[in-house]
Amino acid sequence: MLFNSPVFLFLFLPATVAAYIAVRHWLGPRAVLALLLVASIFFYGWWNPLYVPLLLGLALFNFLVARGITAYRAMGRSDWVSILLTFGVVVDLAVLGYFKYTDFFIETANTLFKTDFMLQHILLPLGISFFTFQKIAYLVDASRGEVQQHDLLEYCFFVMFFPQLLAGPITHHSEIFSQVKGPWAFAIKPSNFMLGLTIFVIGLFKKVVLADHFGPLVSPAYEAAAAGQPLDFFLAWQGAIAFKFQLYFDFSGYSEMALGAARLFGVQLPLNFNSPYRALNVVDFWRRWHMTLTRFLLRYVYIPLGGSRRGVPRLYRNLLITLALSGLWHGAAWHFALWGTVQGTTMIANHAWRSFWRPINAWWSHTTARLVTFFALTMVLVLHRAPSVDVALQIYRGMFNLPETWGAALGPMAEALKWLGMRFDGPPVEAGHLELVAWLIAWMAFMWFLPNTQQLLARWHPAYNYGVVERERDPPLIERIPATRWLPAVNWPLEWRPNLAGAVFVGVLAALAILSLRHVSEFLYFKY
Repeated sequence: MLFNSPVFLFLFLPATVAAYIAVRHWLGPRAVLALLLVASIFFYGWWNPLYVPLLLGLALFNFLVARGITAYRAMGRSDWVSILLTFGVVVDLAVLGYFKYTDFFIETANTLFKTDFMLQHILLPLGISFFTFQKIAYLVDASRGEVQQHDLLEYCFFVMFFPQLLAGPITHHSEIFSQVKGPWAFAIKPSNFMLGLTIFVIGLFKKVVLADHFGPLVSPAYEAAAAGQPLDFFLAWQGAIAFKFQLYFDFSGYSEMALGAARLFGVQLPLNFNSPYRALNVVDFWRRWHMTLTRFLLRYVYIPLGGSRRGVPRLYRNLLITLALSGLWHGAAWHFALWGTVQGTTMIANHAWRSFWRPINAWWSHTTARLVTFFALTMVLVLHRAPSVDVALQIYRGMFNLPETWGAALGPMAEALKWLGMRFDGPPVEAGHLELVAWLIAWMAFMWFLPNTQQLLARWHPAYNYGVVERERDPPLIERIPATRWLPAVNWPLEWRPNLAGAVFVGVLAALAILSLRHVSEFLYFKY
């Protein structure tokens, strides 16, 4: 069941909210826990009932292992704590490896050793990468004595709550257990319905109106590259940048729909997406993109490897290992591993650059940094989207295949550019190409300068870890522009308000989204 499907929008979600109101009013918060757990199991089973036992079995297994870890830790038996922790993590990774990486390992073995083992074509359970990492973090924290006291019902709610089950955010136990205990848990508040519906509608609009309409701009370039056809500069860059926008609005839309759906039940999920295309460098990008995955990799991979504590060479090694593993987490293919490794390499380059170049705090320096980061990571993202390294290389060749007329215009400089890898075999510039450039500028200005969803709603604390204080630390760029001779400075916060104008804004977005529900498309992160 997808968040953008009519079944979810018009049946499951309204029915679950109505049941929640009745159960919370008459039976209390513990009954709501049970209700939402049953609803989450039904939500997951709608896709494939055969994998419900896997979901339940992994939850029960990890809960019991964590109980054993806690008991042995209380007895001072660190040896058994380590044994149980290792056992739990190995089982979790083995299950993930079986479902996600079996064919990858078989295919790699067939290529390396010239064997002919048959691929298994195992159907990947939705969300397994997300809830596996969630359970591993829980086990590690249990071994450190950092897990709050809870029972099986609370734990199952933590790992199965449907808004975050399929594609994150990867919630931390401290963020959930603190909200489901006590008489005020799941309180029925009009502000929660107002805020939850607003966030959900904005996310739905991003998915079905924006992300799904960038998709058709992506396919021509990658289909031509897969067929071995030569690409020109504009077609290659159109495919790469359109996919960058498609992925942006797709994942941003899902993340906000998850936040909004959870808020309808009085639960605040952590922020998972914070305008990553405003990033000044690749480190800043990963602080903003899939923030809970970055948090997991930092706490449970990068720091245990040694982090930055053992000198620069170890720092670079740890960054490379962490980002390479992130690439394999995104997909069971070598081009994903290469994508992650290149991401790690850009992270290393960023650290090396900052070790001898002091950042300049000026608008022109920040603009240059954002542009360099945007286009550099656009090129890296080609490895993510392409089905193989060969297709990615074909896209890269097209990116440097400039119009033939430019070669004649540049004269001797064209020869120098050819020496650097440029070609001048592309068709001449047409009006459609200039229109694409204009749209690129418009979309970049939209994402850079206007407030994002959480900035619009900061006054109402839209996420577990976001409110007015966080907005003041990182205000929208439009509010930072100083006054000029022609334009006054923006001295008031641009925010959504619960008034007629705010209601019209949400209503228009909802209408446009519903009118765009001609077909139901899967979220891109569901395949990870």
